[in-house]
Amino acid sequence: MADSSFPLLRRRRSKSPSETSGIEALPFWHYLVAAVLGAANTLSFAPTPHGGWVEIVVFTLFFAWLSRTNGWKSAALTGWAFGFGNFVTGVWWLYVSMHFYGGMAAPLAAAAVALFSLYLALYPAAAAIVWSLVAGRARFDDAEISASKEPRFVPTWHGAFAFASAWALGEWLRGLVFTGFPWLASGYAQVDGPLAGYGAVAGVYGVGWVLALVAALIVQALYSARRAGVAPALAAAALIVAGMLLSLVQWTTPANSPLTVRLIQGNVKQEMKFEQEGVNESLALYQRLITEKPADLIVTPETAFPVLAVQVPQDLALSLRNFADTTKSSILFGAVGVTITPEGRATDFTNSLFGITPGSFDVYRYDKHHLVPFGEFVPLGFHWFVKLMGIPLGDLARGPAVQKSFFVRNQPIAVDICYEDIFGEEIARTLRGQEAPAGILVNSTNLAWFGNTIALDQHLQIARMRSIETGRPMLRATNTGMTAVIAANGEVVSKLPTYTTGTLEAHVQGTSGRTPYVTSGNLTVIVVSLVLLALGFAFAPSRRK
Repeated sequence: MADSSFPLLRRRRSKSPSETSGIEALPFWHYLVAAVLGAANTLSFAPTPHGGWVEIVVFTLFFAWLSRTNGWKSAALTGWAFGFGNFVTGVWWLYVSMHFYGGMAAPLAAAAVALFSLYLALYPAAAAIVWSLVAGRARFDDAEISASKEPRFVPTWHGAFAFASAWALGEWLRGLVFTGFPWLASGYAQVDGPLAGYGAVAGVYGVGWVLALVAALIVQALYSARRAGVAPALAAAALIVAGMLLSLVQWTTPANSPLTVRLIQGNVKQEMKFEQEGVNESLALYQRLITEKPADLIVTPETAFPVLAVQVPQDLALSLRNFADTTKSSILFGAVGVTITPEGRATDFTNSLFGITPGSFDVYRYDKHHLVPFGEFVPLGFHWFVKLMGIPLGDLARGPAVQKSFFVRNQPIAVDICYEDIFGEEIARTLRGQEAPAGILVNSTNLAWFGNTIALDQHLQIARMRSIETGRPMLRATNTGMTAVIAANGEVVSKLPTYTTGTLEAHVQGTSGRTPYVTSGNLTVIVVSLVLLALGFAFAPSRRK
C-alpha cells in the first residue's frame, strides 16, 4: 500500500480512476532537503549541549517531510537520504583512522566512509518503507479526496506508532547485522535531553522509539489543529514530561564501600605506539603513572602495554606486584593476551585487560568479546581491504560473551574494552549472567586512532547512556580522551582534558539492583514494536482506491 503526499502533489496527467500511480514524482530537491535534515541531526549529538531538544525539532521536521512522500519508494529514498546525511557527517572521523593511521590513500579512505554511510542509511530507508506500508492503510479524508480528486496523507494514531516502531526496529537491526554498528543511535542524543529517563526502562532503542513517536504526534497535532489536534499534542507533551520524571527515579541502590580510583590517560602518540621506541616509552610512562600514588583501583587505557602480556619486562611486572601488595592497590592494565601451546607456539591473540589484586598471585584476565571489524578481525572476503591499511592487530580471538567480575575489596566490577560499551544489550546480559553482578562498570579504550574529533565526545555520550540503562557508575580510562567518571544517573562527575597526560582521581560508590532494561534488555522495544506494526497493518482502515 502506498501513502500519499502531504501537502497535495499535482497530478502529472489524468489516469483512469483505478490507477494511483499518476501522482507526480517528487523532485530531486525533496531528497536533498532530507539529506540536509540528516546532517542537521548530527548537531543533536555531542558535543552539542542539550542536543536532545534539537533532535526533537529535527525529527519533527523529518517526519513532516517524510509525510510528503507518495509511496513506499519515495519514502525509502527519503529515509535513505536522511540517513546518509546523518552518517556521513556523524562518522566522518573514520577517515582519520584509515588515512592518517592506516596509511590508506585519501581518495580511497573518503570513498570507504561514503560507502559505509550509504550502507548505514539502508536502515532508516527500511524503516521508512515499513512505515509507508503500514501508514498507507490509514483512513483518508473523503471530503478532501472528493474535492481534489487526489488522496492526501492524513496523520493518524496508528501511523505515529508505526513510525516509532519501524524506526526503533531499524536502529536495533543496525546494531545487530554484520556484528552491528549502533553508533549515532538516535537515543544517545537524549542523554542530556528530556527523554533520557526512558533509557533505564527500554534502553537506547526505547528512547529512540519515544523520540520518533513524539515527533509523529507533533506533526499529527499540527495537521489536525482545527479538528482533534489537542489529543496528540497532549500525548506528545505527556511523553516528554514522563521522560523528565523517569530521570529522577533511582532504580538501583548504593552497595558496598566507596572506592578510591585513579584513571590514567597516557596521551601516547598513535603513530609511535607500536614502534619499539614508542613501546619502551609507553612501558616507562605507565609504570611511573601507576606507581606514583596508591588507590583502591588504578586503570590504564586499552593496550597501555603494547606488548604480549607474557613479554612484559620482569622488572616492570615485579614493580607493579610490589606496589599492589604494599599499597593495597588493585591494578587493571591493558595488554595483548596470548595462549601458549604445549609446543611453545603462541596462538589466540586477544585484546585484553589484566588485573592485579593485592596479596594474591592470581591474575585476572578479561578478553574482549565484541571485536571491531577490520581493526581486530577480518570479515570473510575482506582481507584485501585490510592490506590497504597498516593497522596492527588485524585478526584476534574473541573472549566469552559473559566473563567474571574483577573484585576490588568487596566490590565486583564489570570491564569492557573500546567500543564494546556501545552495545547496551551485551552489558545488560553480562550483569544478568554474572554470579556476582558488578556494581561498577569500567571501560578501557584508545580513541587516538580518530584524532581530536567528535568521536571522543560521542563515545563519552554513549558511555553515559550505559550508566542510565544499568543504574551503575562508569569509569573510563582512555589514551587521549575522554577519561571520565560517570555517575549512575549518567552525569559526568569529572573528566580530564583531551590530549593531556595525567590521572583522574575520584571516589566512586557502586550500586546493586536491576533497572527494567537490565532485566529485559532490548526485548521490550522489539516485542512492542513488532506487535504494534502487526496490529497497525492488519486492522487499520484500508485506503480507498
